[in-house]
Amino acid sequence: MQADALDFLGDALTYGISLAAIGASVAVRTNAALFKAFTLFAMGLWVAGSTIWRVFYIGVPEAEIMGMVGFLALAANVTSVLLLMKYKDGDANVRSVWLCSRNDAIGNVAVMIAALGVWGTASGWPDLIVAGVMAGLFLTSATQIVRQALAEKKSGVSCEITAPHSHSNS
Repeated sequence: MQADALDFLGDALTYGISLAAIGASVAVRTNAALFKAFTLFAMGLWVAGSTIWRVFYIGVPEAEIMGMVGFLALAANVTSVLLLMKYKDGDANVRSVWLCSRNDAIGNVAVMIAALGVWGTASGWPDLIVAGVMAGLFLTSATQIVRQALAEKKSGVSCEITAPHSHSNS
């Protein structure tokens, strides 16, 4: 639960940085995206390291708590993903928010699967395996954000953020 609380704090900071950078210069938006990529990279390393430590030094996690927290967090993250879906191909700044929300939703499903594995095997290994996959997802997403942000910074142009237009028949 501490990891989810830390993750939600990180999400709030990410959304705040992204909102503050919208409409700013390409340099500001790409720097915001690079900062968020760095934090996502750090999160990937932290997930991998803390899970290995927990498996070897703390023991088997509580499957029921894992499943319940995963389910509640999934509801919040799916809502975020659906709200951000139309902006997923925007500039590096906005894309980073969408990737973080998508990763969180995938992570929540993975945590629920790991909870079933922990419950069924009475072992911490399912949690360790899922954490390894999630760490890889975080690191891959961070790399995608860095590549896009550096390309935008180099060219001085970023993908424009466009909201869908409403069409009326009047």
